[in-house]
This record gives sequence, structure tokens and C-alpha cells, in this order.
Amino acid sequence: MKQEIGAVTGVIDNLRRLFQAINEYSKEAERSTGLTGPQLWALKILAGSAPLRVSSLARRMCLRPPTVVGILDRLEAKGLVRRSPSREDRRVVELELTEQGRALVAQAPEVAQDMLIKGLDELSDEQFICVEQGMGLMVALLGAEQLVPQPLHS
Repeated sequence: MKQEIGAVTGVIDNLRRLFQAINEYSKEAERSTGLTGPQLWALKILAGSAPLRVSSLARRMCLRPPTVVGILDRLEAKGLVRRSPSREDRRVVELELTEQGRALVAQAPEVAQDMLIKGLDELSDEQFICVEQGMGLMVALLGAEQLVPQPLHS
């Protein structure tokens, strides 16, 4: 069945709006903090849950641990995050914010990724399944199923 041109235009326009919104939130984060969206998001998660392991932070950010390690390297170089051995298991490294990191988070704007996760969590099961299936179809339309997801503006 052929789709109405207006409906197709609406889908494309909504995709553009999503990209614009994520881009604007990321630009605002960079303007006000000097950090990318994913860097600020990592700090915000740590501010509410530290100490955390890299694997736990990666899970909460919906990213792979090696990607999160790169983000953490940049945050540590800026003096915002500290890695230290766990008190219970010296083989485990725990992450926490420095004083400078806490001060920055207190003044930082909200990040798009956090807004999306909170919003998705508030959907009904039926709404969530609809979004999940729709996004899967969009990925399939572009033949992008094999692409490894990367953070936006890391």
C-alpha cells in the first residue's frame, strides 16, 4: 500500500525534529559546561549513584564499556571524575565525581539522553512496544542493523 505523501512527510519531519532536539541539547551542554552530551550525562549519573563501576555506568548509559572508558578518560583529564580501587575488592575500580565535577553538575542543563530514558520509562507497555518496533523498522529501512551504535557527540 502506498503511503500518503503527507504522512511520509510527517515521519521525515519528526525524525528531523528528533535530530535537531538532540543536537540543541548537546550544543547547550557544550556552551554551558564545555562538555559533550554523553560526558555530561555520565557526570549526572555518577552524581546520583556514585560510586559506580564502569560496567554499571555503561549499562545505565546504554553504551558499551569501551565507549564509556573513552568518555571517562576525557572527564578524568579535566579533573571531573576520579577512579579509585574499591574498598571491598581492590581489583575493582570505582568511579566518583571530584568536587569540581559535583560543582559542574549542580549548574548543568538537562541532557537529551536522560530525558529520553525517563520518558521511555513512563510509557505504557503498549506505547513502549510501539516505539521499539517503529525504531526497529526505521533502522531496517536504512539497512543499518549491523551498525554499532555510537554516542551522540561524545
